[in-house]
Amino acid sequence: MRRNILITGASSGLGAGMARVFAGMNRNLALCARRTDRLETLRDELLRDHPDIRVSIRPLDVDDHDAVFETFRAFDSDLGGLDRVIVNAGMGKGQPLGTGYFYANKQTAYTNFVSALAQMEAATELFRAAGQGHLVPISSISAFRGFPRNLTTYAASKAGLATLAEGLRADLVGTDIKVTTIYPGYIRSEINEKVKKTPFMVDTVTGCRALARAIEKEPAEASVPAWPWVPLGAAMRHMPLRFISRMA
Repeated sequence: MRRNILITGASSGLGAGMARVFAGMNRNLALCARRTDRLETLRDELLRDHPDIRVSIRPLDVDDHDAVFETFRAFDSDLGGLDRVIVNAGMGKGQPLGTGYFYANKQTAYTNFVSALAQMEAATELFRAAGQGHLVPISSISAFRGFPRNLTTYAASKAGLATLAEGLRADLVGTDIKVTTIYPGYIRSEINEKVKKTPFMVDTVTGCRALARAIEKEPAEASVPAWPWVPLGAAMRHMPLRFISRMA
């Protein structure tokens, strides 16, 4: 059992939702995000509802890469070792290429890929020293194809993250360090709360329970929720672009 779990981007959305689910499984948690007031509120809630667990919180902007390594090492010390790290922190903003918003697309690419690389480096460094661990990068169902409009850079960054995870998984074959890439479908969170008409959207609680179940199984990859994203994800890989263009 992965007793001590670190979740980045844990102050809201899927990060906070997964923290609640894993707390219900009696796991100790290391939670970090930029918004410390929300982390404090979440910690107090989790300890109230689950007094037998330990919850450590620390502020972290994942774009500060030196701080990523420092914070992960501090959490490792806080809990006496980390068994699982969920690389959840990310950026959802973006605009169509060529429309004057390079700064927004650059920020999305930087946070979702380069800063995810920093988190994966920091986690894997700890796992190599311990001889075991479970690394869980949170990608996206959009990583399966190139997407148009506001999702173009986001999808590309999540595809890069998935490829990075696969390379690391290949590097760690035969070890006790596991890498699970999660591809969430449409799960309601703060990042998409203003999007009203998205097909197959599930609420945050349902989505986070499905995420936790998939993570617990420790597969190489998982599309979540499994229905409809396992069959739909497979179909997406072969759809003509005119169909993909309608999904964004």
